[in-house]
Amino acid sequence: MLKPEPVDVAKFGPAITGAASADEPSQHWDRIRARLRQEIGEDVYSSWFARLELDKVSGDTVHLSVPTRFLKSWIQGHYVERLTELWRDETGGARKVDVAVRSAAIRSQPLKAREPRATVTEQTAEPRRTAQAPAAAAVSAPVSAAFAAPADVAAGSPLDPRLTFETFVVGKSNTLAHAAARQVADAAPGAAPIFNPLYLHAPVGLGKTHLLQAVAWAGAARGRRVVYLTAERFMYGFVAALKSHAAIAFKDALRSIDTLLIDDLQFLTGKNMQQEFCHTLNALIDAGRQVMVAADRPPSELDGLDDRVRSRLAGGLVVELAPLEEELRLQILKARSQAFAEQHKGFEVPAPVLELLARNVGQSGRDLDGALNKLLACNRLTGEPVTLEMAETAIRDLVRPSDPKRVRVEDILRVVAKHYNVSRADLLSQRRTANVVKPRQIAMYLAKTLTLRSLPEIGRRFGGRDHTTVLHAVRKIDGLIASDRALAEEIETLKRLVNE
Repeated sequence: MLKPEPVDVAKFGPAITGAASADEPSQHWDRIRARLRQEIGEDVYSSWFARLELDKVSGDTVHLSVPTRFLKSWIQGHYVERLTELWRDETGGARKVDVAVRSAAIRSQPLKAREPRATVTEQTAEPRRTAQAPAAAAVSAPVSAAFAAPADVAAGSPLDPRLTFETFVVGKSNTLAHAAARQVADAAPGAAPIFNPLYLHAPVGLGKTHLLQAVAWAGAARGRRVVYLTAERFMYGFVAALKSHAAIAFKDALRSIDTLLIDDLQFLTGKNMQQEFCHTLNALIDAGRQVMVAADRPPSELDGLDDRVRSRLAGGLVVELAPLEEELRLQILKARSQAFAEQHKGFEVPAPVLELLARNVGQSGRDLDGALNKLLACNRLTGEPVTLEMAETAIRDLVRPSDPKRVRVEDILRVVAKHYNVSRADLLSQRRTANVVKPRQIAMYLAKTLTLRSLPEIGRRFGGRDHTTVLHAVRKIDGLIASDRALAEEIETLKRLVNE
């Protein structure tokens, strides 16, 4: 066992010699930990801080440690400032808090006995509301202490306390998605799901993550065991479990929860990873547990996913969040500008400026946030008040005359089938008659030129064809366009129809 590193006790008030001086930092830490537990509630504390330990104090730096990089990242991103304030209040002097990942093989002797490792269990009471923590934290089923890294993943990805149902602005484009998410969140523990799985899809910035995290907060507050995971976090957890020979414990942890929320499913890659997700999905649904998934496109367009996974996802309720309509954009801007005004005294955005932003800046919440941040920067850095003239100049680079429609292969199939009076099934079939082959090749050509799909992906969407077949079709139509003016005009007409 390595000897403990020296503690600079001079920074902790009157000089104390002997054992008492070595114990004083630990006593400070005990009181700070008790204050933190009281502020954020037992459940949030157990989820995130039970394994935060005091290693040493050297000079003006307090050295804390956690067992995983994930916990370190979360605490640094959410609570380092608060921990610094607590140390300053406790000791009366400035302190720098450093959080590190402790090694399982070599580590300093702790200042006192470690706090027992707690497993994350179902909530028994609603935690205390604070500015740092909302009504509840994401919780998971009890996890074996034998597999630390997978356990952290099973506890869920970090949640943003701002993303709750109370801060979600509802409009025509997201009413159904909001209502379905609310139904999931309000279900009582043990209640059978109505929509399972619930699948939300939309481009970035339209509220998918907001709704998933809102479900996590609200569901946990009602006593449900909820886990929110990004696809990346799910993959990391599975790999970590395999490396630590804890795959069974990882699977059991996920499959014993009430609600599983998976974000950014389009990033789930790898055959083994998708098989494991499919098994988890089936196990939860068959056991009557709720699954909610979000991605940037519908299940039918997730070409990288296994067919069984796509089929299971499509078998639930699939809801699209449409681009934000102007009225909804205005409501969002009003809510967020009010929040900005509370944070930055003297910053006000007049109603005409909000209307200007709603009309001209993008169609997603992130676009709107960017515009408000631009106004805030101009106001703070130049001292110029926010006026219509100032706003027109400030957001000039953010204004887009029109947002191009995201073209889907499904849209192309529909337009081409109607134009050439054939069925969608004909285009996907193996039929080689002339009245089908030419429309099929044109559809493949449009899919390659109007979407970002690769040749193999397009081949799969056209009845499982090889990418060489798609390449042949693209080259053939491209060659015909150069010599056949009538066909070139026909292709342009189809492009306009697809983009309408």
